[in-house]
Amino acid sequence: MLTDSDIKKLLSVLTTKKDFEEVKKEIFSLRETVQNLTTSIDGLAKAVDNFRIEYSAITTQIERHERWIKQIAEKAGVRLNM
Repeated sequence: MLTDSDIKKLLSVLTTKKDFEEVKKEIFSLRETVQNLTTSIDGLAKAVDNFRIEYSAITTQIERHERWIKQIAEKAGVRLNM
């Protein structure tokens, strides 16, 4: 049989309803933070992908211009120094 002192010892160790509510609030706050971070990371990933696509387009354009410049130089008889 449990005595009053045993019950007091148990109450001091066990989680109360108030403690549980505080933990729930903290978990909710953490969940919101994680969702905000996820949204931010998604935005950054999209920006990086857009920059990658733009970089590829610019690289292709520069290569095309270099070919044209070489062709023009050959036809004009101009020697290009690298």
